[in-house]
Amino acid sequence: MCWRCSSARVARRSARRSFASARVERRCLRRAFSASPSVEVTSSFPETMAPPEELKVAKPEVLQFDPPKRLLCGPGPGNAHPRVHAAMSLPQVGHMDAAFLQCAEELKSLLRYAWQTENPFTIPVSGTGSAAWEAAVANLTSPGDTHLVLVNGYFGNRHCDMASRYGARVERLDKPWGEVYSVEEVEKAVKEHKPDVIWVAHAETSTGACQPMAELGAIARKYGALLMADTVTSIGGLPVLVDEWGIDACYAGGQKCLSCPPGIAPLTLGERALEKMTARNEAGEKVANWYLDMNMIKAYLVTNDFGTPRVYHHTAPISMAYAFREALKILAEEGLEASWDRHRDTAEFFWNELDKAGLQCHVPYEHRLPSLTTVKIPTGVDGARVVTHLREKFQIEIAGGLGELNGKVWRIGMMGYNSRKENALLVTNALRDALHHQGFYN
Repeated sequence: MCWRCSSARVARRSARRSFASARVERRCLRRAFSASPSVEVTSSFPETMAPPEELKVAKPEVLQFDPPKRLLCGPGPGNAHPRVHAAMSLPQVGHMDAAFLQCAEELKSLLRYAWQTENPFTIPVSGTGSAAWEAAVANLTSPGDTHLVLVNGYFGNRHCDMASRYGARVERLDKPWGEVYSVEEVEKAVKEHKPDVIWVAHAETSTGACQPMAELGAIARKYGALLMADTVTSIGGLPVLVDEWGIDACYAGGQKCLSCPPGIAPLTLGERALEKMTARNEAGEKVANWYLDMNMIKAYLVTNDFGTPRVYHHTAPISMAYAFREALKILAEEGLEASWDRHRDTAEFFWNELDKAGLQCHVPYEHRLPSLTTVKIPTGVDGARVVTHLREKFQIEIAGGLGELNGKVWRIGMMGYNSRKENALLVTNALRDALHHQGFYN
């Protein structure tokens, strides 16, 4: 008999013995369990934790939630990419787990690519875009600082409110909603008001206007101000060049051109912004918002070269970080230039279809966002009824105007995963149908 046959026979015999032994053990356990007297288990609470004899609030009857499946073509959020939804179902780990911290580091590197910045302090903020926005304001505003706010839309007004709550003196540079600023207008206002911070919306979500940025950073440096930019509706959808433009503080949202559900938002601070943040901290000036204090967040999310351990600050939204990382990975796989081109091609197609439908855009062509279009509501048309018609008949979401543009425009987004010509055609045909029902084409 060869040694292979002998060894195989020994292995089979050993396996049979092991299986028989396991079967005997299971039989003994069943017998022991059936022979054991039943034991009544009672809960015991300390007096301070004892439950009441009767609940005061009855259990509500809540059915299984089944949200409608809609094409989200409003100003945001847009539909998330299927891969992003899948990423949210991955197993959770702890917020101090090495695997999560690695995920965060990869996410940060992808954000630097999306923003075209080398800023070490480029992080995901736990919250929506407004949280990242307020983080920038809270950490870079000392009481008495002057904020020059370029107000040409709804969100300029919001920054005025936000900055004033942190003790800033707010100076407004107003412009009709939908227009943009010239370099000369900005520099004149900066010379007059001598601001500590200049705020501008690169992509004004309420109007669909895109502010030229190339020279604003140089103006800010010339007069010793920080430049803060809102890129919520532009990141991923059109060029945003943080370093080249000299932006000191920049924030965005994940739910628009990045096709991630809302709940996590990017923030980047440049060297000059960090210097101000550090100076405030060293002077004993506390940030007036504990949750968004970037000095503490820095110890948690920003690595260093000295081996200093990470310091817990808050429980990060693990599944949202997975989703955001996947959204940014999809952007990197497509390539920034390709994403910008796709958004532009879809927008050009959409604008042409709107023109065929007899509709006009609110913003002049040269300053029109490719990610979000404001469409003028024709005279005699009930704009709100059109929004309802699209939602109820076609399961398509668009939105009306905000503030000064309320009742005057529709806001229609072709962003991220939704930025495709078939969606542009679908929305235009749905608009035609809604307008036909109101007699627009009679």
